[in-house]
Amino acid sequence: MYLFFHLCLASFAVLPAKDSMSIERSNLLSMMKLSIKVLIQSSLSLGRTLDSDYPPLQQFFVVLEHCLKHGLKAKKTFIGQNKSIWGPLELVEKLCPESSDIATSARDLPGLKTGLGRARAWLHLALMQKKVADYMKVLLDHKDLLSEFYDPGALMMEEEGTVIVGMLVGLNVIDANLCIKGEDLDSQVAVIDFSLYLKDPASSETPKDDAKMTAILDQKHYIEELNRHLSGTVTDLQAKMDSLEKTNSKLVEELTAATDRINSLRDEQEQLKKENESILQSSQKKEEATLLDSQVELETYKQTRQGLDEMYNVVWKQYKEEKRIRQELERELELQVGLKQEMEVAMRLLEKDTHEKQDTLAALRLQLDQVKTLNLQMFHKAQDSEREAEKKQEEAVQLEQKMSEMEKAMRDLEQRYICQSPFLSCVSRLGLENELRTEKEQRQSMQKALQREQDNSVELRTQLQQLQGQFPFSSVNLGTVLAYMSKLKMEDFKEVNKALKGHAWLKDDEATHCKQCQKEFSISRRKHHCRNCGDIYCNSCSSNELALPSYPRPVRVCDVCHSLLLQRSSSTGS
Repeated sequence: MYLFFHLCLASFAVLPAKDSMSIERSNLLSMMKLSIKVLIQSSLSLGRTLDSDYPPLQQFFVVLEHCLKHGLKAKKTFIGQNKSIWGPLELVEKLCPESSDIATSARDLPGLKTGLGRARAWLHLALMQKKVADYMKVLLDHKDLLSEFYDPGALMMEEEGTVIVGMLVGLNVIDANLCIKGEDLDSQVAVIDFSLYLKDPASSETPKDDAKMTAILDQKHYIEELNRHLSGTVTDLQAKMDSLEKTNSKLVEELTAATDRINSLRDEQEQLKKENESILQSSQKKEEATLLDSQVELETYKQTRQGLDEMYNVVWKQYKEEKRIRQELERELELQVGLKQEMEVAMRLLEKDTHEKQDTLAALRLQLDQVKTLNLQMFHKAQDSEREAEKKQEEAVQLEQKMSEMEKAMRDLEQRYICQSPFLSCVSRLGLENELRTEKEQRQSMQKALQREQDNSVELRTQLQQLQGQFPFSSVNLGTVLAYMSKLKMEDFKEVNKALKGHAWLKDDEATHCKQCQKEFSISRRKHHCRNCGDIYCNSCSSNELALPSYPRPVRVCDVCHSLLLQRSSSTGS
């Protein structure tokens, strides 16, 4: 900060009469000198290729960005005013075709969204090509184009810009390998870190080394500048020679034509003099008449020429109008042809879809007939079960009545034979007990059969109540029940039809990579077919198993088909 403060004081002391723009230019020039000097000295002492994380290189780009932003005009947009150095840098592509590669690369980088990020990427690529000084010189040579982007007092419009371009030539000794992909060039904050330039002179390199390096760099800069100046001079002289030769040849041709014209005019003049003398001598009276006729013919010629010009203008306008109408008709014809092709493709797809739906409808009708048959059998079975249950219930009631009568008769028999002999009473009681036991066993068997019939009847009634709950009508309509059963089996039929028709079984030699993870097949990574879609996957992408309608047991399916089938089954169950 101490050094920067003295630089600022020096700039204010040297330039007391200049405005703030000149002071800013002087400060930026000083900072650019410091950044280039530190970058060259540190890179030469480091002795290796520089990368993006090198602090002096980062600070150089920050200072260069401030120099390019100085005096930049703001462009008005819908959002507000915007200042971007990408506009001037895009001019280099028009002025220097060699820079088209880096301009295209800066535009096509995927992570860049702003013009500032593209400009930073362009500067990185130009530094790697060692063409920053050349491209900046091309810009400064066309200040009439730069005036659209910069104010009159900007650094790029004054002599300081030329000085900076001369200093940028020294960067050609630096080898840089900058990785632009993955870096957030849009949101980087361009702040100058003065701590890199606040070093103790005693701890830096020796003055002898600095003098040698400065002499070498000065010689190199002088030779490069001299070569560039000589090449530019040779090019200019060559262009001037070509233009002079062309001009000389044109002048020779014009001189020859003028000489021939002068000779012919002299001959004509002599002949006219002779004719004039003869005419003056022969007929002075006819001169006035001839003059009048000439004037009339001239006026007639002018009128005729004016009419022809008007006719030409009318015809030219008609030609332009007809050409425009023809172009419109050609565009309309191309549009109609495109619409016709789209309609033909749509018709073919519609016909294919119609055939598929007809096949599906035929299969559904066959399945609906089967479902109708099953529902009729179930309905008749339910009615038979109800009638059987009612019959068993009536028999149970009769059996209970008979049991009550037999108990009453047994009580009467016990009272009647209680006074008779014990042996007879015992025999009669044993017989009655046997009969009673037999009746109890029959009664129990009848009750079990009745219970079974009642359970069957309850189960059938439950099924009928479920159907009535799903179709809220007073009585279950047979057509509604059949439609519901066909709807339940529709998904299974679609999956079977899809497995049989919709997917082609991919051959082993047609696949070299997994369709999902794109990994190449090898001895350790083997091929597996998905039984649902027919494509080939690796083991990790097809480790699931599901029961499909076309296979009796669970088979291998890929992860995508596994998710789709589970989602479909859950939606069907709900």
